[in-house]
Amino acid sequence: MTDTPSTGWNRNYRWYVVGMLWFIAFFNYADRQAIFSVFPLIGEEMGLSNTEKGVLGSAFMWVYGLMAPIAGLMVDRVSRKKAILWGLQVWSVICMLTATSTKFGHLIFWRAAEGLGETFYFPASMSLISDYHPKETRSRAMGLHQTSVYMGTIAGGFFAGLIGQHYGWRWSFVVFGAFGVVLGFVLQRFLREPARGAADYASAGVDVNMQTAVKRLAPGQAILEILGNSTALTLLGGFMCANFVAAVLLTWMPSFLTEEFGMTLAMSGLTATLYVQLASMCAAPLGGWLADTLRVRFPGGRMAVQALGLLCGAPFVLLCGMTQSVGTLILALTFWGFFKGLYDANIFASIYDVVRPEARGVAAGMMNAIGWLIGGGSAPILIGMIADQRSLGFAIATASVVYVMGSLFLAFGIVMFVRRDSERMQAALREG
Repeated sequence: MTDTPSTGWNRNYRWYVVGMLWFIAFFNYADRQAIFSVFPLIGEEMGLSNTEKGVLGSAFMWVYGLMAPIAGLMVDRVSRKKAILWGLQVWSVICMLTATSTKFGHLIFWRAAEGLGETFYFPASMSLISDYHPKETRSRAMGLHQTSVYMGTIAGGFFAGLIGQHYGWRWSFVVFGAFGVVLGFVLQRFLREPARGAADYASAGVDVNMQTAVKRLAPGQAILEILGNSTALTLLGGFMCANFVAAVLLTWMPSFLTEEFGMTLAMSGLTATLYVQLASMCAAPLGGWLADTLRVRFPGGRMAVQALGLLCGAPFVLLCGMTQSVGTLILALTFWGFFKGLYDANIFASIYDVVRPEARGVAAGMMNAIGWLIGGGSAPILIGMIADQRSLGFAIATASVVYVMGSLFLAFGIVMFVRRDSERMQAALREG
């Protein structure tokens, strides 16, 4: 039996799926965040400059972004359950092997390899959730899933710093990787593959059982589906800008707190993640609910919530880099995180409003490619270079301009394209 809401399976299972994926995404982000909290230890051992640390931060994002379109194409053709669980096992083992590094080149290799393992997760998991949740609950489901990103980032930031202080930086990678391997074996029994496009076809009045006969898009056709979609292109631009700023936060805030405010590794790792991520965790479900509500009223409802998040977050990014007060910094981090959560809840739900189910793996892959390769991949190095010339605080403050650019991309898409592209996607669903 195909486990979808429309075939009689327990309707609560669609929320159980979100819960299972929550734990996988938790370790996805804990693994990738751990290295930034132990930058001072690694830098001291290997004599790294800020620019070299930036290259180390970008290595993961370059490979993650370069491989994302390929991962998206594969996800549209293979079992998403297998892509998710095999990816979890691979990146967890690579995380553990990072502990074997004795040179800068070794670290670059393992960070790049981890990006290859993790690049399959979001195209597969977001496609899976979209087939269990129709547009009426999709942003809430994805917003709830998004909270795992924040909790994983907090755990990776704090516990990596804490373990590093007491046992050395290598043990951080061993611990997080081992937990991921165990989780993969446990979830093999419980995670199930739905019919592709089940929720959307059911909403369009099409018998979901037809989907076994639906012809899959050729790779070139799937890519053209995205490149020829004006709304999707504006969403790609917004995500590129949002990821640039997110990479600045994740890569450089722990070092900024250690250098500027004299915090310990554990405390800087906790402070850099706790306030932003907890605020985002509270805002993401709210952003999901608000987006689901506004989407019923007009096609650009989800994008409007995202644009609001980026525009309102920009002043607090600026304040983080400029303030000399710990109290003000914590307040700015909290508001930055809140508005970030509004945006994050709708990253994939927004593009799925205008892209057919058969191309959603590719859509998510291209989002990650643009967001991480151009946005996230460039941010650590650019900020590191500016920091070497001016100061790290000044470099972080400049990222606020990028948030404003992202909000303008989204506003343009709302005004010019989203209604047309949404109607075109619904027509394609009805035609089968």
